[in-house]
This record gives sequence, structure tokens and C-alpha cells, in this order.
Amino acid sequence: MVMGASGSKLEKALGDQFPEGERYFGLENFGNTCYCNSVLQALYFCIPFREQLLEYYANNKTPGDVEENLLTCLADLFMQISQAKKKTGVIAPKRFVQRVKKQNELFRSYMHQDAHEFLNFLLNELVDILEKESSAAKDSPQSSSPEKAPNGPVQPLANGVKKEPPVTLVHKNFQGILTNETRCLRCETVTARDETFLDLSVDIEQNSSITSCLKNFCSTETLNAEDKFFCDKCCSLQEAQKRMKIKKAPHIEQLGRYKKLSYRVVFPMELKLSNTSDDVDTEYSLFAVVVHVGSGPNHGHYVSLVKSHNHWLFFDDENVEMVEEQTLQTFFGSSHEYSGNTDHGYILFYEGLGGKS
Repeated sequence: MVMGASGSKLEKALGDQFPEGERYFGLENFGNTCYCNSVLQALYFCIPFREQLLEYYANNKTPGDVEENLLTCLADLFMQISQAKKKTGVIAPKRFVQRVKKQNELFRSYMHQDAHEFLNFLLNELVDILEKESSAAKDSPQSSSPEKAPNGPVQPLANGVKKEPPVTLVHKNFQGILTNETRCLRCETVTARDETFLDLSVDIEQNSSITSCLKNFCSTETLNAEDKFFCDKCCSLQEAQKRMKIKKAPHIEQLGRYKKLSYRVVFPMELKLSNTSDDVDTEYSLFAVVVHVGSGPNHGHYVSLVKSHNHWLFFDDENVEMVEEQTLQTFFGSSHEYSGNTDHGYILFYEGLGGKS
């Protein structure tokens, strides 16, 4: 653990306003691991996720008994930061990065990687680990004690009913449900199919906003000509209307750009998800942005901006500094396709406001 010059500068900048109990640490870069560092900072400042992960770690840490995996490495890194004696500095996430490379050959080279791919890989891997642990706890002869289950008490099965997979701390924070609705234009029958998601990748247009991109995501599309829909009621191909609805909004909404990275897309500090199934607006507040600097997701550099206790912080690997909120406007992208400004918000993290989302 190293005390960086930017750390002492940050402490001076915050002065008496330095949040009690909070820690702001840069992360060492191990050769193009900025894609990993930027995502880790965003996840660390996703407070419900951090708290639940640390609680899980505290309840399940039995030295020598637990096999090292990505979950234990991530929890250990979060613990190192949260319990550091100093308020600022630099931590080397060496074990975590080594584990990522061991787990997935995609991240083994020293080439630049895609932060969005890494985030998806990490969250899905955490889900797999937690589900396996929950399943093992239920199958274990000692599993009569409900505290042993990593994701809450085990519910007994009635009459061999098929059991739902456990709701992990990843699901609690990031999972939402999309409903894919298709209406046959001949018989008016609506076919609906639900699918879960951990993040939304939205198609973007030049000089647009995240709000308009989300409206387009949920807009109605007509299926005709070669794209006709097979209607089970009509027993034939028919013209139909198709649309996506957000049936259940997640607590933490992650939005990623899909293609055309450099387009100018305005992202608001507050976001309303209006096209939900129950037609109740869900309000969100921006708390982290993973920014891509460069011409494509596999070239350039990643940094992150994070909101913590009403202050915005800029994390660039080892360096951490305080920035004004208006700095985020410089990461909307460029209004010209071939522009020198290649800095743009690549992954946006919004947290649901008030009550349960």
C-alpha cells in the first residue's frame, strides 16, 4: 500500500468535509488493466453492493476452508480498502487481477480490454459462485442452520416443487426484468416473454440523450414482409407489433453504449424510467461513469468518475482527485464524427432513488 501525492492533495481538497469512515484509494495498473480498475472503482462506490459483499465476506470467511475465487478476491480487495488505516493512497489489486487472468483467457494478454465485457464477465462469475455455494449449503448435512446459506435462509421445498435459483447479492442490486411483447395484428393476441438482465446496452444516435435512447429501446416495431411473426392462435405468419417493456426496474441501472462510441450522447444526473410495465416512473440518480478515452473499446484508456457523499471524484488508476460536477459534461462525446475529443461515458451507473425499485 502506497501513499500517493494525489492522495494527500485530495485530503487537503476535502479538508473537514472528508467523509467519516470513507476511503479513496487509487489502484495500481498491471499493464493495461485500466479496464479492470475503472470498473472496480464504480462497483466499490455502489454502496449497497459493497456493504452486502463485505457482510457476506465477514459471515463466510473461515481461513483455510474457503477456496480462493473471484468472489473472495473481490471481497478481500474491498475489505483492504475499507479497513485501510490511511484515508487515501494506492492499493495493488494483484491477487484479484491474477485471478481474473486465471479464470478467463480473454484477459490474460497485456492488450487493452473492453471494460463492459469485463463487467459482464465479473458479475456473471459472481452469480455462478454464489449459486454454487448456496446449492452446496443446501445439499450439506450441516445445512440445517439457516445462517450457513450464503444468500439468506434456505427455504424447504414442498412436494418436490422445482426450486427457484437463489437471489444473490448481484441479483438484488443489478437484476431487472424485460418483457418482450408481440401483438398479432390479425387476431390482436399478445404474446409476452420475460427475460432477466443485469445491464442494458442501448443503441445510440449522434447528438442524442440517454433518455431518448431508452425511449427508442422501448419503442414499438412493426414486423412485416420477411420479418412476419408466427402467431400460434392464427397458426400462420402474420404482421405484428413488437416492443420491449421494463417489467421490473433494477436497484442499480447500468447503461452501456452499443457501437459508435464517439457519438455525443448527453446523460443526465437524474434519470426517469417511464416505460415500465406498471407505468410508474422509476427515478434514478447517476453515481458512477466509466469513461473511455480513445478510438475503440479495445484501444486507449479507461478512467472512472464516482459520486461519493455529494462529491465527484476522478479515478485514473493510481491517481484520485476531486472534480466539479460540470466536468461530467466533457464526457458526453463529440457532436462531430471525426473529432479530436474521444473521451466519452461508456458505462453509466444509476441508483434507484427512494424505497425499493
